[in-house]
Amino acid sequence: MGKSCRVSKLCVLCVVLALVSVATLVTLWTLALTGDDGDDVTAPWDSYRLPTDLVPKFYNITLWPRLSRHPDTGLYIFTGHSTVQFECVKETNLILIHSNKLNYTKLDEAHIVRLTASGGASAPIIKSTWLQPKTQYLVIELNGKLSQGQTYQLYAEFTGELADDLAGFYRSEYEEDGVRKIVATSQMHPTHARKTFPCFDEPAMKAVFHMTLIHPPGTVALSNGMETDVVDATIDGVAVTQTKFEPSKKMSSYLLAIVVSDYTHLRAKQEDTLIRIWARRKAIEQGQGDYALNVTGPVLDFFQSYYNISYPLSKSDQIALPDFYFGAMENWGLVTYRETNLLYDPATSSNSNKETTATIIAHELAHMWFGNLVTLRWWNEVWLNEGFASYVAYLGADYAEPTWNVKDLIVLDDVHRVFAVDALTSSHPLTSKEDSIVLPEQITEQFDTISYSKGAAVLRMLSDFLSETIFVQGLSSYLNHFAYSNTVGNDLWQHLQMAVTDNDVLLPRPVQDIMNPWVLQMGFPVVTVDTASGKVSQQHFLLDPESNVTVDSPYKYEWPVPVRWMKAGEVQTDIWWLLEKEAVNPGMRSGASWVLANINVTGFYRVNYDLGNWERLFTQLSTDHQVIPVINRAQLVDDAFNLARAQLVSTTLALRTTSYLSLEMDFMPWQSALDNLNYYYLMLDRTEVYQPMQDYLKKQVTPLFMHFKNLTSDWTHVPEGHTDQYNQVNAVRTACRTGLTECQNLTSTWFRQWMENPQHNTIHPNLRSVVYCSAMAAGGEAEWEFGWIQFKEASLASEASKLMSALSCTSDTQLLQRYLSFTLNSTLIRKQDATSVITSVAANRAGQSLAWSFVRDRWEYMFTQYGVGSFSFASMITGVTARFSTSDELQQLEEFVEQNGAAGFGSASLAVDQALERTRANIKWLQQNQQEVLDWFSSQTH
Repeated sequence: MGKSCRVSKLCVLCVVLALVSVATLVTLWTLALTGDDGDDVTAPWDSYRLPTDLVPKFYNITLWPRLSRHPDTGLYIFTGHSTVQFECVKETNLILIHSNKLNYTKLDEAHIVRLTASGGASAPIIKSTWLQPKTQYLVIELNGKLSQGQTYQLYAEFTGELADDLAGFYRSEYEEDGVRKIVATSQMHPTHARKTFPCFDEPAMKAVFHMTLIHPPGTVALSNGMETDVVDATIDGVAVTQTKFEPSKKMSSYLLAIVVSDYTHLRAKQEDTLIRIWARRKAIEQGQGDYALNVTGPVLDFFQSYYNISYPLSKSDQIALPDFYFGAMENWGLVTYRETNLLYDPATSSNSNKETTATIIAHELAHMWFGNLVTLRWWNEVWLNEGFASYVAYLGADYAEPTWNVKDLIVLDDVHRVFAVDALTSSHPLTSKEDSIVLPEQITEQFDTISYSKGAAVLRMLSDFLSETIFVQGLSSYLNHFAYSNTVGNDLWQHLQMAVTDNDVLLPRPVQDIMNPWVLQMGFPVVTVDTASGKVSQQHFLLDPESNVTVDSPYKYEWPVPVRWMKAGEVQTDIWWLLEKEAVNPGMRSGASWVLANINVTGFYRVNYDLGNWERLFTQLSTDHQVIPVINRAQLVDDAFNLARAQLVSTTLALRTTSYLSLEMDFMPWQSALDNLNYYYLMLDRTEVYQPMQDYLKKQVTPLFMHFKNLTSDWTHVPEGHTDQYNQVNAVRTACRTGLTECQNLTSTWFRQWMENPQHNTIHPNLRSVVYCSAMAAGGEAEWEFGWIQFKEASLASEASKLMSALSCTSDTQLLQRYLSFTLNSTLIRKQDATSVITSVAANRAGQSLAWSFVRDRWEYMFTQYGVGSFSFASMITGVTARFSTSDELQQLEEFVEQNGAAGFGSASLAVDQALERTRANIKWLQQNQQEVLDWFSSQTH
């Protein structure tokens, strides 16, 4: 049964009435729609898309969340009433408005809504009303037609459950000083506003929202607009506070936000904008909101000048929530965050936590213009919204923290990450066909790494070949032209084209023609440069060369490729375009010099070379690696390993890109190598290759470990550079993991000192994750129990998060089994964290099979009951199947898919397909490469 039907007796009445009226109406509609020829025509309420007959203008909404259980039902509920004013743009006798899990009060002993017309006109009489749960509509059938051009008001009173399902208006709980506290908060995006009040819940149905919240005295209410009126009152004998807010700007329903809590805040003024950071009282008192407050002003300044448009609102609230499904949500004027992403404590947070806070704030604030002021018409182009915010987040964070060089990290965090997914035949284009994305779960599925990371990478490429000046000029013109309305992707290309034309920029094709192949077909090319002949060619890059692409593309899997390149250490000034399958670039005939293409990886493609050029690059790396730009040193490693996976170069060639690492002290090449060797560990850490691989990597990392030991005066201080701090973590993690005794002694000693004095943790925040994990792996039950107690008592979310993942590092299978069982008890592990605990256990050599059995045995319960709305089932499937590389494991996976096929996999459907494809590819890879890899590693250490 749906949860909503436990709220009140009203539900029973509504259901009975609805069934009677539905039976009659469906018969009448079927007759009316099918006529005599019997053709099957869908009734309007069976279509998931709203008709375009009615357009909302504004909503008046009053909501009253109860922060204690209802005495009769034991449930937390909210009550409310709302009026929506809408215009009829095309005559109709039917009103469809979204509604999900709401119970309505009968008005005037008649219907559950009241319809009136503006300006003294009369409204048609309501014939019948019913709820259509499948398509999530409240259906209102009228006796007469609504008149074109006339505005109407629809009023309703309703009750909903304030559930802990992280969707719509929901409750979040936390403990402070031993007291259990409740926060009523919201997540309307993408389709949950309808779970809070009846509304036209599609992004193109923009309106103004007038919000009033009724809440317990002593609590604070927040919404998109500034509080304008806060009064104490008594309603039905209950003392309450009533807060009214200024009307929102004209916006989509998914951007609405409401929060009632007893939080406190920090504030600052940035020109005319009030900036507030809200969090639990203790977190604010401990200074955990200070960094967010300090970084928000500069980030807002940056975007105002970048877009050349002032921040459109009077205030910018950001709030940290204990339970939150996404990392953060860009509600206009009231951005909601997971605590780990907004709060930062210099004493216990790492530089990685600090970067996360800066980039996520920049991502969300980028949306205040791109996404909120101008909104895409439908969810099939989510990538433009999320990819854009992901790209410019690096620019905003770079402005706020100029010494970090954070802009370069997009290559590791987004480009390389999404290459792995986009090289599978189960990938998908950035833009989907509009009519293929209609169900709520199809909408949710759009928010994947392709949308965020490939979107960011492709827009970065576009900005690079246009130049940032032209890109920003077109962007600003687009935002000004479409302010407070909706667009499709082509509108942006058009405005960028105007900027290109205005500035006489030479491009080989119009912007739209260059971008369409990147946006409307999946995948990306590998560009092969033959330095003997100067021939340059492209082909669709697939990780598994034997996989078949079954989806036809109008562009035949070819792309217009902008090539930035260098020769013998000299960067060539102009971009060279590869516009066909192959062409000749005479300059790339290099003789004894080496050629390097895709400088700084500004293009979204991989590069391969003739063997002679690879050898010349290897020589350069081993003699003076710094002649090659640092991003490209990371690229050579990543491209070679992936080209080997695709059988375009030998596995030995790929492994040779790591030979020079004993000389490398920079972060990006090391991170790239570790990311790629991680695949070798996943495939081989249960085979005879494991030890020779460990020995080789230990040999390569020892100079790096000693470098940081010296740089930090025997681990007594922190390296100055942001990425040096990251690489120090890599050095310690890799040295400990590969069995360097000095490293293992170091981490065990630090952890033991903390166990002896729990109030005084001297481990530097940057190193905590790696030290905790290393000590748990080397230790036993005592270390684990200590870690668990510290996790439960941690007052900072990011510290809890480090401990939470370290608890999965133990090699004791009984402890891992116990830890997995905790994920189904939300008092031990929050629902939002359960997925990451399960995937962390699966990432542990000792925990892989336990995690898979756990998910397999409990899938139905998690998928249909416990985890609905709060588990990321897609990442869970990806995590527990990451090591799958035997025919046994493939068979288990196929059986699992078959057994659960009836219930379906919802938003994890794509992940299941990818897991099957990846497992088959892994089996093949192991058969073809295991011996070669064993031979190479063995030859390096003897």
